Amino acid sequence: MIRVEKLHKHFGGFHAVDGASLEIRTGTITGLIGPNGAGKTTLFNVIAGRYQPTSGHVYMDGEDITGLPPHKLFDKGLLRTFQIAHEFGSMTVRENLMMVPPRQSGEKLWNAIFSRGAVAEEEERIRAKADEVLEFLTISHIADQKAGMISGGQKKLVELGRTMMVDAKIVFLDEVGAGVNRTLLNTIGDAIVRLNKERGYTFCVIEHDMDFIGRLCDPVIVMAEGKVLAEGSVDQVKNDERVIEAYLGRGLKNKLKEEAAHG
Repeated sequence: MIRVEKLHKHFGGFHAVDGASLEIRTGTITGLIGPNGAGKTTLFNVIAGRYQPTSGHVYMDGEDITGLPPHKLFDKGLLRTFQIAHEFGSMTVRENLMMVPPRQSGEKLWNAIFSRGAVAEEEERIRAKADEVLEFLTISHIADQKAGMISGGQKKLVELGRTMMVDAKIVFLDEVGAGVNRTLLNTIGDAIVRLNKERGYTFCVIEHDMDFIGRLCDPVIVMAEGKVLAEGSVDQVKNDERVIEAYLGRGLKNKLKEEAAHG
């Protein structure tokens, strides 16, 4: 579904993404891992249209989408979440979901005044959809709470729910586990798997929790210093010498080997 070819993103002299090439196949939950500063989030930001690339190309279903703004990519079914949830804190959880579908007729003043019946019917359909999403995610009990008052894990679920309010094809999840307790992380993981298997969502997930990645993701892509370093199953990348060195550094890796050799 997504093909990235020789992508570069430079910030002055710093090469955050340095010639990365990768593919995200339709129907997969692909993990994207790597040490801090590897360029993972910058790569997400370029693919999702938040940053313009310095060079290189991004394709979606064979179409060149390089540099398209986020709202254009949204219309094509490419969505992303963020490390820190971007909720509308003064609105309820249900309202956060209801505002997602684009081009609602009630957004036009003329319709709001002269087509109130049609606007009300549309709003009721969107409300029903939001309630369906809340039930799917097992968070119906917080539907009427202000989104700014719920927990960090619940906010991550709401962000995932927003992707369900439209016809998403691929969702980029940036550190869904950050600041989330294990119980809610399991709930998020269950929802991602169900969306993948039951509704055909394709996911790409940045996450540092390797247990979470191991449970959900195949394949796993490893980045280091702005480049793609390795790809394979979780077990394959965990045992790849290049990956171990990227995470631990050559000196620590050799020290651990020496300690293992001496018992």
